[in-house]
Amino acid sequence: MEAPAAPHNPAETQLTVTSPEQMRELGRRLAKLLRAGDLVMLTGELGAGKTTLTRGLGEGLGVRGAVTSPTFVIARVHPSLGDGPPLVHVDAYRLSGGLDEMEDLDLDVSLPDSVIVVEWGEGKVEELTEDRLQVVIHRAVGDTTDEVRHVTVTGLGERWSETDLEPLSG
Repeated sequence: MEAPAAPHNPAETQLTVTSPEQMRELGRRLAKLLRAGDLVMLTGELGAGKTTLTRGLGEGLGVRGAVTSPTFVIARVHPSLGDGPPLVHVDAYRLSGGLDEMEDLDLDVSLPDSVIVVEWGEGKVEELTEDRLQVVIHRAVGDTTDEVRHVTVTGLGERWSETDLEPLSG
């Protein structure tokens, strides 16, 4: 008799992405799961694909404006071209003061009506909400020619406890 299969955790999935276009496509698929009030935290080294993923999210959400890295402006708001939520794209890389500096951005005010994506937000935005999606992108360190990324998407909190992340696999 076979042992029963391990229970599937619908709040986490792991993917392998082999090109920037696949990373954008992952963003487009992820956008289908998102709604106003969602916080997405992106973690990964420089060049891992965080902004590329967010570009795909913007395409999937149907927002106005080119999604580019907001490193120097810290945050950009991309209004919806339809009836969906706007995308607030934050790059917290240059913010060293943690939550105090994040509070200056008034993300808590934007959160109920927007999808907020924060690059480099670990340790800085967790207090905004218990319900968040964590996306961790790993790439080979030091090899700038390797396009392979290992992506772990984890849903935290009640919002994501019943959400099946398997559609992200394509």
